[in-house]
Amino acid sequence: MDNISDATQFSADLRRHMWMDGVETELRRLIWQIAVTGKYISAKIHESNRKFAGFQNIFGEDQLALDRSADEILKAQLQFSGFVREYASEEREAVIPIGKGHEKYYITADPLDGSSLVESNLSIGTIIGIHNAPILSPGKETLVAAMYITYGPLITMVYSAGKGTHEFVLNREGEYVLSQDSIKLKEKGSIYSLGGLRREWTQGHLKYVEYLEKEGYKLRYSGGFVPDLNQILIKKGGIFSYPALKDSPKGKLRLIFELQPMAFIIEQAGGKATDGKEDILSIKPEDLDHRSPIYIGSRHEVEKAKEYLQKG
Repeated sequence: MDNISDATQFSADLRRHMWMDGVETELRRLIWQIAVTGKYISAKIHESNRKFAGFQNIFGEDQLALDRSADEILKAQLQFSGFVREYASEEREAVIPIGKGHEKYYITADPLDGSSLVESNLSIGTIIGIHNAPILSPGKETLVAAMYITYGPLITMVYSAGKGTHEFVLNREGEYVLSQDSIKLKEKGSIYSLGGLRREWTQGHLKYVEYLEKEGYKLRYSGGFVPDLNQILIKKGGIFSYPALKDSPKGKLRLIFELQPMAFIIEQAGGKATDGKEDILSIKPEDLDHRSPIYIGSRHEVEKAKEYLQKG
């Protein structure tokens, strides 16, 4: 396609997903603004890779700087949007006011999930939750939209505003173009992605993994939540889990910044997300650092995990 037809197609894509689906104007503009911000973060990632390619022992510091840079880029873009009252990020110790006090939305962000994978040139991502009330509440009460951006061979953006889950791809003209509309997970998938050391797994989780292995599920794990869950979504089924561990009964991943937004997206695609007992979106956060085990993906695998965990 030429540039004009690309832009026309892109406009039609947005109209279908945001205008015709009845996404209200402010939310539509906010989702678009965050998607555009992903392009700036991507440029920062590429700049860092070019600058430090071939060097050793300094990338750890640059990795931390990259996390902070992504956070600052997001905050700066949202601060003057006119739509956001408060911003909470994995990179910050507290929720910060960034609006004038009358704005409608509250944003949670994992600005750069999996940043340690940049050095090895694996995909990483940004996770966003958009809330219509203060953040320390169960996700089902406050989340009105969620999205993530994957920085890999392609830059993709997946979002849901409560009416399905949709994927867009950033084309060479710098426009997000619809790739998959109303993604639906199969009832049962064929891949699994598991975090935590095997020797630290609980007995119930170990038995569950043995069931997956016996059933012939294929292991796919990069160590990044965004790329691993994105693979399950795009492949239309499977399970991601970072479980409770013997020494870390609350798991590793943060409820507010990572699990709630991804649970919203997966449930809108027909999947499920639980901590092994309770739905992720029903859990009330204790604080910003609240962590939780996670089983997220196709309904069959998530329900089967609950069965094994109940047996112990």
